[in-house]
Amino acid sequence: MNNFIKKIIEKDLKEKKIKKLHTRFPPEPNGYLHIGHAKSICLNFGLAKKYEGKCNLRFDDTNPNSKNKKYIKYIKKDIKWLGFKWHGATCYSSKYFKILYKYALKLIKKKLAYVDEMSHEEIKYHRGTLNKKGINSPYRNRCISENLSLFEKMKKGYFSEGKACLRAKIDMSSPIILMRDPILYRIKFTKHHKTKNKWCIYPMYDFAHCISDYIEKITHSLCTSEFSENRYLYEWILKNIEVKNKPKQYEFSRLKLEYTVLSKRKIQTLINNNIIKKWNDPRIFTISSLRNKGYTPYSIRKFCNVIGITRKDHMIQMSSLENCIKKELNLKSPRIMAVVDPIKIVITNLPKNHVENINFPNHPNRIDMGFRKSIFSNVIYIEKNDFSENNVNKKYRGLILNGEIRLRYSYIIKCNKVLKNKKNKIIKLLCTYDKTTLNKNPKNRSVKGVIHWLSSINCFIAQFNFYERLFNIKNPDSKKYFLNFINNESIIIKKGYVERGIKNIKEKKRYQFERIGYFYLKKIKNNHVWKFNRIVELKNTKK
Repeated sequence: MNNFIKKIIEKDLKEKKIKKLHTRFPPEPNGYLHIGHAKSICLNFGLAKKYEGKCNLRFDDTNPNSKNKKYIKYIKKDIKWLGFKWHGATCYSSKYFKILYKYALKLIKKKLAYVDEMSHEEIKYHRGTLNKKGINSPYRNRCISENLSLFEKMKKGYFSEGKACLRAKIDMSSPIILMRDPILYRIKFTKHHKTKNKWCIYPMYDFAHCISDYIEKITHSLCTSEFSENRYLYEWILKNIEVKNKPKQYEFSRLKLEYTVLSKRKIQTLINNNIIKKWNDPRIFTISSLRNKGYTPYSIRKFCNVIGITRKDHMIQMSSLENCIKKELNLKSPRIMAVVDPIKIVITNLPKNHVENINFPNHPNRIDMGFRKSIFSNVIYIEKNDFSENNVNKKYRGLILNGEIRLRYSYIIKCNKVLKNKKNKIIKLLCTYDKTTLNKNPKNRSVKGVIHWLSSINCFIAQFNFYERLFNIKNPDSKKYFLNFINNESIIIKKGYVERGIKNIKEKKRYQFERIGYFYLKKIKNNHVWKFNRIVELKNTKK
């Protein structure tokens, strides 16, 4: 799909502004990647592949964190799972700390940076607002030698955290608040996963990012729209450290998806409040969560291609993502019978020892996927919602007392009696079958419905996890107290039965359970209980 970034790249290549396209994907290792990152991954790696260029993987590890290594591991796994490979060795912003420090010194010597000893709160207050100009720091006009000396002391650990920082000297009256003397370096006495305790001053993202792009010879620095104003600082830094062949930053719309939050901070809040357990919970939209739920790499890449690249942010419908996996699975996934909420049926005009083999197609439209043998016997299971004792709704297509229904690929049965316990709960249905109706309808006889079913001797117990939307409003991200809009029924666990024939094709892992949905074989517990996660419904029933 064509987009404005492709047009820019093609123009730059045609006019020979660049010889080769070189992009990068620069995640901060402070959480798992989400579907929004997938969009950026597909863009950066996809463009590099299309134009025979390169794409780096660079971790923005300028903020030391004890979990850096853990998150780096999962980020790499997600990128590989999506089907992409980065150019050369993995890059880290921390690799450039010495160079970044030298460029910071250069800005000080050019009177374009100074050490500020105001507190964080004071800096924030002095910065002003959109309607109020900022106020110069009392430390802003220190001389070069004093700033160099103080910055050296910061580096050697003479200042406590929060007691000093290095700021760019730009314009405290700028209409862009970010340009009002932004912080370039801060103090952190935290062990770094790469540099250990060698440094106690760490560059801010905006300072490290543009210089890292330059060092790696990135031609097009692509980022989402929330970094639009950061471009001014990006260009200011590169201009004033006086480098050639500067990379260019371009912004595209960030992904906003209905009924979810994508912010790492908000996902961590969900974990901290025990609403979800981990970063790979199938109810959120990290790449690991989607993989855990049963999504495929192709479906996510397809989704990113379908929504396209634009300049303007807009909310993406959940159905756009769901349709991508449904289209893929509809073509590829074998069909299996499963009953997730069973009710027992006894066929009274069949002997107890009757066993009849029936061939079921593994896919109704793909003969190449073959057939499997199923069994028809005198005890079967159907879904509870496929029976109604006294249903008067004309649109109802299930089984009713004294009514008939067709069993898929099998016979017509008639319900003659309902047996209940003392609590008036249905125990089982007594039915008869018409042996002349195997896969055919008799003349002058109308049977409206077709339902799925399982023989009691051709199934085993399974657990089915149904994942619903975690939030009950379309845009929880817009709410300050987003936890107030949690759907308390976002996961429903049912125990039922699945057809034994699945054991012969268990390597497929993704199946369509007829009339129920697409499911992913997540786990076989102690070789006994098979666990399935519902990937998506067969039809879009939610608004």
